[in-house]
Amino acid sequence: MHTMVVDDSRTMRMILSRELAALGFAVTQAASGIEALRLMQPPHPCPGPILVDWNMPGITGLEFVEAVRTNPSTRSTAVLMVTTETGIGQMVRAMEAGANEYLMKPFTREMIADKLHLLGVLE
Repeated sequence: MHTMVVDDSRTMRMILSRELAALGFAVTQAASGIEALRLMQPPHPCPGPILVDWNMPGITGLEFVEAVRTNPSTRSTAVLMVTTETGIGQMVRAMEAGANEYLMKPFTREMIADKLHLLGVLE
């Protein structure tokens, strides 16, 4: 299965990509929400689950989630918000915007796997 990691931190993209590869995913990386939305345009296939950071320049992860949900071709794509935002208010906002799950940094491979199991994209 294919997935996408969207984070402005190169280090975080590398860490998440390594963990996802170990779980059997092929990973595409995007350094911003704008780049990720561009990478999701036809003729590119819509990726499997998307792991997105909240705090990014250009458009925030929250705005990215909203854009994914308003596009008919990506509306059903699973989105996991992976962020340092730990407040319950931020979690509620992310879920209201359309995030399917929420994972707080720092995380472990097991925590990522658990969230992907909940999303139904990992057995």
